[in-house]
Amino acid sequence: MGEAEGRGSGWGEVDQNNQSFRLGDEQRLDWLRLIRSQNVGPRTFRALINHYGGARSALAALPSLARRGGADLAMKICSQAEAEREMEAANKLGVDFVALGEAAYPARLQMIDDAPPLIAVRGHAAVLTLPMVAVVGSRNASGAGLKFTQQIARELGQAGFAVTSGLARGIDAAAHHASLATGTVAVLAGGHDRIYPSEHTTLLDAILPSGAAISEMPFGWEPRARDFPRRNRLISGLSLGVVIVEAAKRSGSLITARFALEQGREVFAVPGSPLDPRAEGTNGLIKQGATPVTETADIISVLRPIVEQKEMPAREPQSTSPEGGAAETVEPAPDERARIVGLLGPPPIQIDDLIRLSKSSPAVVRMVLLELEIAGRLERQGGGLVSLC
Repeated sequence: MGEAEGRGSGWGEVDQNNQSFRLGDEQRLDWLRLIRSQNVGPRTFRALINHYGGARSALAALPSLARRGGADLAMKICSQAEAEREMEAANKLGVDFVALGEAAYPARLQMIDDAPPLIAVRGHAAVLTLPMVAVVGSRNASGAGLKFTQQIARELGQAGFAVTSGLARGIDAAAHHASLATGTVAVLAGGHDRIYPSEHTTLLDAILPSGAAISEMPFGWEPRARDFPRRNRLISGLSLGVVIVEAAKRSGSLITARFALEQGREVFAVPGSPLDPRAEGTNGLIKQGATPVTETADIISVLRPIVEQKEMPAREPQSTSPEGGAAETVEPAPDERARIVGLLGPPPIQIDDLIRLSKSSPAVVRMVLLELEIAGRLERQGGGLVSLC
């Protein structure tokens, strides 16, 4: 049976018992190839799968899309051999690739707009089914900040929550250490074989027996500055809420708080002395409406009712046809494509406004945007906003 045939060929097979999706080995390899290809991020991946009905068909369409989008050079498409090498490296390290929509994929993370199509999971994967709370903060933490972090992380674990953090120095490391026994999740900014900082390899080894490490980055990937915000959106996306213990005015932890707000998560902040620059960010969050935390009960009292509510079903990926086959091919006319591109520029514009102003169908506009994105000429800002790079 071909990829575009039968049920679930785009998003995997449906398990009739739990209504989750399950990819076959060949499909998982195709998904890995697609997400590792140039200019394909989580949102683009989803658009490609929805339009073409499966990763293999989308991979075949990438060169044509890039040409029509105006790419100057041939795009880099992940080869089967490259994907197989990454799969082999993952197997050797005990890492599993879990696909969006599968039962093992964290339910909260699946709800965010830019959920990774594949996450690489190592360790005690069952911890990902627990309600999670992120605890993050300054790398250059104070002694008092470290002590309070250990207290709340330990007590959150005792209350049945898993603690998520970014394996960084300071507050992150203290949160992981204090919740080793009850389960903690380390979200990596690089590949599983490129732990950052390197001195926390031992900490990660201690996490794995009862906790887990996850990453969306390829094996061999050394984390760069721009990778840490990507990691931060996963920290907040996994969690019911984010606790900021210490954060300077320009701390990366404030980026995590911003993602949490965008994702509809609760934001908590530990107040500090107005004379301590490490408290400037947290005090600012409290002024903006974050819940102040002086004891663990402040967190639990907000999150416990959410946990006790009937969980929202995780959003399952939807293909454009009930059988998971490819959507009807849309080929924009040259004048239509030029008109749509002419309406774009560096300032972001709503896609709905682009459809209205171009007088083109939504399908045509989406196809032109997909072409531009694959060509590396389009940036998605979130909230339905797009702009030319």
